[in-house]
Amino acid sequence: MWKSRDEKPLTSPNPQPLAPVVPAPAPAPTRTVETPRMDTYRADVAHIGKSVIIRGELSGSEDLYLDGEVEGNIDLHNHNLVIGPNGRVRANVQAKDVVIHGKVDGNVTGVDKVELKKSAMLNGDINTQRIVIEDGAFFKGAIDIRKAEPKVEASRPVAQAAAAAITHSTPGASSAVPAEKK
Repeated sequence: MWKSRDEKPLTSPNPQPLAPVVPAPAPAPTRTVETPRMDTYRADVAHIGKSVIIRGELSGSEDLYLDGEVEGNIDLHNHNLVIGPNGRVRANVQAKDVVIHGKVDGNVTGVDKVELKKSAMLNGDINTQRIVIEDGAFFKGAIDIRKAEPKVEASRPVAQAAAAAITHSTPGASSAVPAEKK
């Protein structure tokens, strides 16, 4: 069918060239690093960042998340220590619970538990009651598992004496002592 000269073409006077469709590049494979979950730890945790370097003795009276570098001794009696994935420790470590994500060169004493995550590297001995070593963790040293000490109750001797007094008395018997004659 022929067009008459009066009809205008359906295309625009200045056609824009279409941009070629380029597929989006595939995302580069990323290495997943396990980030420690801080929600399992108390809110009053001290934090040492990855750019901090400490040489000497580190002690404290609160839980500690260490992602920096420490050379010396770490002593946190009755408190927890988490060594983050960037943590580098060349020290003897003592804490209630110790969780290691980073690198430690030195002996580790965990009063309750020591946990080596899959990214952990530990060169040294472990002394603890309970231990967890994830698949992939590096450990070179000895492990000394000690038994939990039984908790001694302070009121136990008093309770035993009271129980003995109850079992030795007979119902209906009088415990009165005869009066002395004058």
